[in-house]
Amino acid sequence: MQSIFGTDGIRGKFNEEITYSLAYKVGYALGLYLEKNNPILIGRDTRISGDILLQAIAQGINASGKKFINLGICPTPAIPFLINQENMSSGIMISASHNPPAYNGIKIFDHNGQKISKSFENKIQKLIQESNENRSLITNEISIQTNKELINVYIESLIKSMDGENLNGMKIILDTCYGSATTCAKKIFQNLGADVKVINNSKNGLKINMNCGSTNLEPIKKALKENPADMGFSFDGDADRVIGLDSKGNVLDGDHILFLWGRELMEQNILTKNLLISTQMANLGFEKAWNKIGGILYRTDVGDKYVHDAIKKKRAVLGGEQSGHILSKINNFSGDGILTAIQISKYCKKKNITLNDWLKTSFDPFPQKLTNINLDFNINKINQKARNLIYQTIESYQSQNSDNFRIYIRPSGTEPVMRVLVEAKNKTKVNSLSSEITKKLSLEINKIIN
Repeated sequence: MQSIFGTDGIRGKFNEEITYSLAYKVGYALGLYLEKNNPILIGRDTRISGDILLQAIAQGINASGKKFINLGICPTPAIPFLINQENMSSGIMISASHNPPAYNGIKIFDHNGQKISKSFENKIQKLIQESNENRSLITNEISIQTNKELINVYIESLIKSMDGENLNGMKIILDTCYGSATTCAKKIFQNLGADVKVINNSKNGLKINMNCGSTNLEPIKKALKENPADMGFSFDGDADRVIGLDSKGNVLDGDHILFLWGRELMEQNILTKNLLISTQMANLGFEKAWNKIGGILYRTDVGDKYVHDAIKKKRAVLGGEQSGHILSKINNFSGDGILTAIQISKYCKKKNITLNDWLKTSFDPFPQKLTNINLDFNINKINQKARNLIYQTIESYQSQNSDNFRIYIRPSGTEPVMRVLVEAKNKTKVNSLSSEITKKLSLEINKIIN
């Protein structure tokens, strides 16, 4: 059986890769695997399919003899926090993060609130395979109540992370992306004293991530023009990512967040060995600027679980991805877009500096171009020989990297596309090389497959 797990849990289109039957078996297998009898916490984002998958997972957990608590619509980071806070045995988040409404996913957390390990995934996979052979699907609908108190415990934890600091006098715009952040982002910023305007703030599973949020900044840029504010923050569908904008609409992505936040921690002698953890997608300009002030940037494969593993291994205190998924020691390295946003706001308030002026002290990014090559196949499902040839082809392009020029190519872990990143000091060179490499690589992949 092909592995159902990708770079961030199980993900795919609802009723294609992600089905009611699969969700039931995941709940059943997780319940069987867990030794503790403490409840399993379940949350979801606003997608229409979330209700159906919640029912399936809950039925599976019930059939395994274990109990669950339904948190309802919530940010993904609420799940790991509450697992630890309330002594849960495990947790599941039903979300496809930044993907469009037709997609959904299942993220599983262990009793420590960490994304489950590869060995844990293999055990779940094995139990699912056995249930395919030995167990019929039970489809009697069960009553699922939402625990409305626990989300307030999570909200209070974010407010407490500010150590008594407030955001009084700050005007901030939020794009909650019709997703998980609609449940609490506005309330948190208001409780901290900010003057808040929120756009795309209805719980609408048909609009989640559609022309809004961290992957489309046009709505928040427009809102900043029409309603002058100190800054804006745009979240993704499950609120574990955030991208910031200053008052002029300049973008504060994950690289800039890591550089500025990391520099503050470096000055406070909090940053272990002046080390930041990021991925192969991190901008070369970021790395060079960080090295110049005495820092070390350690790159991992793309995916927050790889960043998390490196943070633990190297005892770092801050890491993340260019996409705005930031992992901080504050909340035990669970990526939380709302936490990141209020921390950035706090630094501006404490330093008595606008985000626009603070961003000017960051690095000058190298021009980057990220292009997707659409694939007619799932790379994990083709034969090993063809897969090896594709990876050899990718390596031949990446071997061209130099001190001021970089190519990084990878298959997406969540979509049937190949991502091609080209960056260099010269933007014209980036554009021409990106076009050339994308065309050549696409032709070579088609030859290998056909």
